[in-house]
Amino acid sequence: MAKDTARDAEKARIPVTRRRNPPLWAVVFAACAGQFLVVLDVSVVNVALPAIRADLGMSATGLQWVVNAYTITFAGFMLLGGRAGDLFGRKRVFLTGLAVFTVASLAGGLAQEPWQLLAARAAQGVGAAVLSPSTLTLLTVSVAEGPARNRAIGTWTAVGAGGGAAGALIGGVLTDALNWRWVLLVNVPVGAVVLVAASVWLVESRAGERRRLDVPGAVLVTGGLATLAYGIVQTESAGWTAPAALVPLVAGLALLGVFAGVEARTRAPLMPLRLLRVPTVAAGNTAMFACGAAMFCSWYFMSLYMQNVLGFTPLEAGLGFLPHSLMIVAASKLAPRLMVWAGARNVALSGVLIAALGYLWQSALHADGTYLGTMLGPGLLMMLGAGLSATPLASVATAGAQPQDAGIVSGLVNTARTMGGSLGLAALSTVAAAHITGDTPEGLAPGYALAFRTGAAILAACAVLIVLALPRKAAPPAGGA
Repeated sequence: MAKDTARDAEKARIPVTRRRNPPLWAVVFAACAGQFLVVLDVSVVNVALPAIRADLGMSATGLQWVVNAYTITFAGFMLLGGRAGDLFGRKRVFLTGLAVFTVASLAGGLAQEPWQLLAARAAQGVGAAVLSPSTLTLLTVSVAEGPARNRAIGTWTAVGAGGGAAGALIGGVLTDALNWRWVLLVNVPVGAVVLVAASVWLVESRAGERRRLDVPGAVLVTGGLATLAYGIVQTESAGWTAPAALVPLVAGLALLGVFAGVEARTRAPLMPLRLLRVPTVAAGNTAMFACGAAMFCSWYFMSLYMQNVLGFTPLEAGLGFLPHSLMIVAASKLAPRLMVWAGARNVALSGVLIAALGYLWQSALHADGTYLGTMLGPGLLMMLGAGLSATPLASVATAGAQPQDAGIVSGLVNTARTMGGSLGLAALSTVAAAHITGDTPEGLAPGYALAFRTGAAILAACAVLIVLALPRKAAPPAGGA
């Protein structure tokens, strides 16, 4: 009788539990919408940079920091955001990050001085750092490892890639039709809608650990990254051995070293170093860092080339990115299907090699080029490679982690990619500036070409890393668990 009563009680509880579980489509929608906004703001300002410079009187270096103020705080606080989701609840952290991001977007759109815009972009980065890891964690804790998770991550990657790709088009349309401020203000109504929808649809989940955050670790890694990027930028005017560049470079590396020491000793580390002993996590994130260092810069330099050399308007430049946007989304959706029979390692390797060929082809750009002759073909090849490599690398980098580390591993994936992008933009901008001889098309084109050649070399090194370090085992068959 007692057993029957317990069984009846258990049956009575089952419908309640099921009703509390959010439908998978709602989880995917919230995760993808949040990731779309986060990635959109990495690229949406690229087309608007000339208009921002004219309106606020910013220097060329200042324009670079319009991008890096966002990406550096984004990368530096993302690990904190990932751990916060594990400790305080993924829904709560998702909503908090989205709210901060939306308010900062409003402040940036209303900025009247360069420092106000840079401060707002930094605040956007903090909000994005809190939001972005939760978007991937919502998927990894809702879908079991295997083909189903690969498809979910593929959708998440495609939407994120679409956000990065669509940023150029959206930025061009808004800058031409209204003004550059709307590339930031557009986030406000979209963010408000997603906030309401996520509040209604999502349910709370957490890893059940003690509520403790490694704030010193987050400050150290962000400060180290920002200082290192500043030192790289300073080499453009001062040289690598000048104190103005050497001091921040050494200081940045020192801060990152202190960060590693703190993480090894603290009881609740921001980034548990034990995760780096998991081969898939270590190799996947290293490859993600290298890909970010090269691929993040492609939108930046292609946008500058189209406007400053080919003479495109912001709208024309945005429309010029439309084929690239479609290609990277299609490739991101194709990647999970290829992973079923070819394996994550082979798909990632193919994507990186294809992207490297595209970068090498794009490095042939010149002052007398045309969109069809020097932009379309290599751009499509670069985006094909980027879309094919992103999903398998993200899948490998999150495989093998314990459920309680889902948030921090997701944060580590995005941190590696964005940190690589921040440092890559600083480094490749410095490389390009060293070969720019003036503001004319003839003076600008050689610098942009050298940046793409350097990106091709970085991707070639990444391909070697994938061959040597990523596991050879193919993805499970479609009928697997």
